[in-house]
Parts: sequence; structure tokens; C-alpha cells
Amino acid sequence: QVQLVESGGGLVQPGGSLRLSCAASGITFRIADVGWYRQAPGKSRERVALQAKGGTTNYADSVKGRFTISRDNSQNTLYLQMNSLKPEDTAVYYCNANFAGSSFYSYWGQGTQVTVSS
Repeated sequence: QVQLVESGGGLVQPGGSLRLSCAASGITFRIADVGWYRQAPGKSRERVALQAKGGTTNYADSVKGRFTISRDNSQNTLYLQMNSLKPEDTAVYYCNANFAGSSFYSYWGQGTQVTVSS
């Protein structure tokens, strides 16, 4: 059974930092293309940061220079370091893992709430 479990969300003041984690089980994490997405109230889910299995990263313009995606394949864990947080970063953050081969499989976590407010 595949599971992605996010943690590390919470309430933080503007300018603060948080580190999100996504622990994966039931999959071979190192061959997955992975990413973080977020969804704010009343808005569509949007891409935040992606990392291909080869290591190439891609960030949304709104988070470039502030967020960093990384992974530990030995621990089957994905991370999102978020610095200089802004109120507009408030959202539920989801991790995603995709496997593309003869078939395509996509897995999502349940989400973790990040609230940036003074």
C-alpha cells in the first residue's frame, strides 16, 4: 500500500521559516518524479516545486529564491524548506510522487496546513 504522509505545517509569522516533510512508503522513491503543490481557500491547486528523479528542480515564480525542494532517497522522504514566508503562502501543501514507465502512476499525500499570519 502506497502512502505519502506530510508533516511540518503550522502557524508562522511573516518572514519566518518552516520545513515540510513527506514520508513515502510502499514505493521506490528514488525513481519517482516528486513535487510539492498547494491549494489556498477558493483557489485551484498550484505547483510549488518539482524535482525530477535525476535531480533537476523547477519552482513556481512566486517561491523562487525562498523555497527549496530536496529529497533523501535512503529515507524515502521529500522536503520543502520554506523561508521568508508571506501571508500569500498560506495554503494546504501536498506532496506528490509520479512514476512514468509502461504505465503512469501518481500518488498524493493528505496535505498539511501552512498559515502565515501575524
